[in-house]
Amino acid sequence: CPFHSEKTPSFTVSPSKQFYHCFGCGAHGNAISFLMEYQGLGYVDAVKDLAESAGIKMPEYEPRATGQDSGGPDLYEIMERATGYYREQLKVAPQAIDYLKGRGLTGAIAARFGIGYAPAGWQNLQAVFSDYGDKALKDAGLVIDAEEGGRRYDRFRDRIMFPILNQRGSVIGFGGRVLGAGEPKYLNSPETSLFEKGRELYGLSQARSAIRTTGRALVVEGYMDVVALAQHGIEFSVATLGTATSGVHVQKLFRQTDEIVFCFDGDAAGRRAAWHALEVSLAVLADNKAVRFLFLPQEDDPDSYVRAHGAPAFEAMLAEARPLSEFLLLELQRRVDMGTLEGRSRLIAEAKPLLKRIAAPALQLQLLKQLGAAADMTYEQVGTLTDIRTTASIEPRRNAPPSSGARVPAEGALEQLLLRCVLNQPRLALELPLDLLDVQHASSRALVALAEFASTAPDASGALIIEHFISTAHARTLIDAQANSMGMQIEGEDQEIEFRDALQCLEDRRARGRIKVLEKKINAGEVSDAEKAEYNRLSLRSSH
Repeated sequence: CPFHSEKTPSFTVSPSKQFYHCFGCGAHGNAISFLMEYQGLGYVDAVKDLAESAGIKMPEYEPRATGQDSGGPDLYEIMERATGYYREQLKVAPQAIDYLKGRGLTGAIAARFGIGYAPAGWQNLQAVFSDYGDKALKDAGLVIDAEEGGRRYDRFRDRIMFPILNQRGSVIGFGGRVLGAGEPKYLNSPETSLFEKGRELYGLSQARSAIRTTGRALVVEGYMDVVALAQHGIEFSVATLGTATSGVHVQKLFRQTDEIVFCFDGDAAGRRAAWHALEVSLAVLADNKAVRFLFLPQEDDPDSYVRAHGAPAFEAMLAEARPLSEFLLLELQRRVDMGTLEGRSRLIAEAKPLLKRIAAPALQLQLLKQLGAAADMTYEQVGTLTDIRTTASIEPRRNAPPSSGARVPAEGALEQLLLRCVLNQPRLALELPLDLLDVQHASSRALVALAEFASTAPDASGALIIEHFISTAHARTLIDAQANSMGMQIEGEDQEIEFRDALQCLEDRRARGRIKVLEKKINAGEVSDAEKAEYNRLSLRSSH
């Protein structure tokens, strides 16, 4: 299973059902959800990726998403050729090899990250691309056209080259590290139709497996930090690409893991960067997610620290990373004079816009309580001052249990069996007697919706049904039923027999319920002749 560590096989794929299920960790879904979970893609990107691999053009297909203008060259292919060239050049560049060895890197780790070298000189890429004047080379960010004289030259020269991959593993840009004392020390590819700095993370493609295994992602600031940490066995780190952390970065990582640790220098600049990361994280937090912050000694970055002190020392520091809530409270208190009434009042004012951004309700409430304690107020008072509700009010739900304590029955096994049968053979939904279904159950409500859908698409596959209902209230019920169906050994005609047997059981269940109602009327002497006849008929049928 690609979603958890295991010693025995537990991951099953059913081509006929177009579904996968892991009997170890419970992960399940279809091709789209697999890409969303495994590569951390959004729904639309996963659909586009599958469409592209199948040679299908999406109706809203845009050149920006594919890296290929209509009828033009493939920018992904151009970037791959450039990557191959830079890697070959590294093999014959002793000064670049010595630099990497001096940073403690081995050939294996350089190969894993595809590290290369752009030689000195102005037009080395002419050796790779016969049409050096092709517009596509500029579109890919590999060359620059001089403003005067029209001369074209390579963007990257005499630099260690770090390929930047998207989540599909395709090269979309480069980061170039100068060998000498030149400026800028790091030069990134420009924004292109393939590459948006605010959306990408260096090393995510290589770190994905380790992130899932360890249950955390470590965000650092530089390419060499990621590579050096991986060299020392800390393989779950990624880096922002010369830009501040964005909400997209955080969302992308939360698709991979429930915990993100931001690692910054302990100086003023590092704390400013950490505070920005905190601010953009608030809106995408959930109560089952965590963000923490690690501040290194001012003279160190992750690269230098792990080389000087080793992986165990770095991981020991990582274990002590500060939770977002603690960093937020301490930073706010540091900005005001907590010894005065004015300072404590300002604390609440400073906290208000941050608290209102928090998407995790339990965390928001905990922070209200902590702020109240710090400001010598009740958390209800803090809630009033920050316009945040502090009293839990649960709106009555439809079909909620009555206040007397009676409990709504658990989901019926018959409904769940019918749902699994229908997902395997959707045309069976046309035979569902909807009046027999108890719509207080999620499975029954899903069956009613399926019957309506099947009337317009009787030949739809189970996977197509899941996608049709993916954004509805029935999605989780259907996905779980599909996962449970992976263990069913009944197929074809035998499954139809099971389906019709279940329908008969539903009919019997309704008859038993009706018999009980009629018995009460008989005992109370309130039964009509017609109801007596109905009772006798149902009782006779029940006895058989």
